[in-house]
Amino acid sequence: MNDHQPSRHVFRTSQLEEADGPGLNPTKNRTMGEIIAARFSRRGFLKGSMAATAISATVSPMAILAADDAHAQGAVEGSVFNFPEVKAGVDADHHVAEGYDADVLLRWGDKVFADAPDFDPTNQSEAAQERQFGYNNDFVGFIPLDGADDHGLLVVNHEYTNEHLMFPGIVTVKDGEIEVAAATEDRVNIEMAAHGGTVIEIRKVDGKWQPVLDGAMNRRITAKTPMEITGPAAGHARLQTVADPSGKAALGTINNCAGGVTPWGTYIMAEENFHGYFIGELPADHAEARNYERVGVPGANYDWGKYHDRFDISKEPNEPNRFGWIVEVDVNDPTSTPKKRTALGRFKHEGAESALTKDGRVVFYLGDDERFDYVYKFVTAGKYNPDDRAANMDLLDEGTLYVARFDEGGNVEWLPLVHGEGPLTAENGFESQADVLIETRRAADLLEATPMDRPEDIEPNAETGRAYVMLTNNTKREEANAANPRVDNAFGHIVEIVEEGGDLAATKGTWEILVKCGDPSIAEVGATFSTATTEDGWFGMPDNCAVDSDGRLWVSTDGNSPGKTGRTDGLWAMDTEGSARGTSRLFYRVPVGAEMCGPCPTADLTTFFVAVQHPADGGEDWDGHGRPSYYEDLSTRWPDFDDAMPVRPSVVAITKQGGGKIG
Repeated sequence: MNDHQPSRHVFRTSQLEEADGPGLNPTKNRTMGEIIAARFSRRGFLKGSMAATAISATVSPMAILAADDAHAQGAVEGSVFNFPEVKAGVDADHHVAEGYDADVLLRWGDKVFADAPDFDPTNQSEAAQERQFGYNNDFVGFIPLDGADDHGLLVVNHEYTNEHLMFPGIVTVKDGEIEVAAATEDRVNIEMAAHGGTVIEIRKVDGKWQPVLDGAMNRRITAKTPMEITGPAAGHARLQTVADPSGKAALGTINNCAGGVTPWGTYIMAEENFHGYFIGELPADHAEARNYERVGVPGANYDWGKYHDRFDISKEPNEPNRFGWIVEVDVNDPTSTPKKRTALGRFKHEGAESALTKDGRVVFYLGDDERFDYVYKFVTAGKYNPDDRAANMDLLDEGTLYVARFDEGGNVEWLPLVHGEGPLTAENGFESQADVLIETRRAADLLEATPMDRPEDIEPNAETGRAYVMLTNNTKREEANAANPRVDNAFGHIVEIVEEGGDLAATKGTWEILVKCGDPSIAEVGATFSTATTEDGWFGMPDNCAVDSDGRLWVSTDGNSPGKTGRTDGLWAMDTEGSARGTSRLFYRVPVGAEMCGPCPTADLTTFFVAVQHPADGGEDWDGHGRPSYYEDLSTRWPDFDDAMPVRPSVVAITKQGGGKIG
């Protein structure tokens, strides 16, 4: 009905990455790059302007050859991993280590309920999508049923949509660029239904996983699902709208990136780049103008506001304050209302992985995924009760939110974001704890937290008291330094936090760089993988991660591509201890254009669930395609490889042939 409207440029993954920058932090707080430089310069590890050469020289051609040979045999001395490494590269299919199977379990459009309609990509509807598996699966979690490792609930976030890959007949190509016809109301509603999350029962039958479509707890959550707002900001005037004068009843959840599963078996959804869903303007003197500038609202990446007033800030100026939260879902009751837990702060949440503290409380590590933003953690006030699930169901409404400050001496301090303490007072515009949480970023600015290089997933290891921070990249850094000589940190790095006394609730600790990413054979890159890392084993742009039940770290990536690295994204095994520390090896890689998300091992380590997001979103710089990729002309048709089917984001179940422990 809107064919008369002008076409618009397609919203692609590259734009999403730009949405994660250039960075909206206005402070002059010392960045992590500056602190790294000062720390390692002071310790004397690196000297002079050619420090990158000194680092990369440790990876000699002979060392690479020796590492390649060792990985071909499946083992590296001192490593906790043992599998034949996958060859890095780019093509239309996915690849897993020899001796393993990678089976597609759920694809966009697959049935979530027995009575759901079959997927028909040329005749999509909102009603059908609400009962089918959503788009762009990101976080994947597994919640066992009856204590079994071969039967449980799979919980999956659906982060965002790619119109040019989803819908036929809407793309034109001009001068090598693709443009998408202006959105219609039907398309917008389908996209809203494709967001959110899926809860679905799965079971292993004859060694292979399959969905249980008549599962009593199966559920789709969308951008229209009713939500309850709880915690200190619930009901605050800044969350009240025309549609919800109570300020306690939001509608839907969007841009759910990584997430988590709580010790009591609930599903955590993390709202990330919510700013991109809003259009319109506020007067410069509006009470929320400063708040929205700090988070980038309106981002105007979607046209939803043309058909739904709540996404137009000129009509509903408080609606953006109802997004950017952590959402908790009770998977045991498919009729339950998901809860937006405001005590964990409002920002661009990448994930919310949790672990128990030494005294039985629960800690959640939280990354704010934007260039020059912060690392947080939340510690519950109450203790986890393993014998009473009901007693744990509101633990996330009370606790302390902290933001991290790293110093050049290798120390980290967790600063409490508590109203009335330090600068978090009415004098600075914080009238209550609700204001602190609604404007978490500005509160952290005033506490002089350390600006980071896109903090994404953060995975705690309760056994060791350590946490691993994925810092994807920061291409906006303008000043080189000794320990990080890249004027733009295109490849990212991983920081390891060691909490004081091994207690994840500690407010002090130390930090180290586990690895600086990129190709270690190129001197100017300055990567610091171990010499046992092969030419296939290095990676760039760490994003999601998992610590398995044996305490081993697995890292997935976002941003590797033919033009940037000559390889697709994938899942790498990373040694963190002993002589093999800093050694990485490739276990699984995704098709061209895809991002690797949601690594989730089962507790018995016999299955690894992974999410392949936005396959075929790109291919211009790949010799196998070499032109823009869209519905009618895709760089890959994975996983169906059927001309009648578009490319489909999917969850894959990886198992060892003949059974046994992965890796």
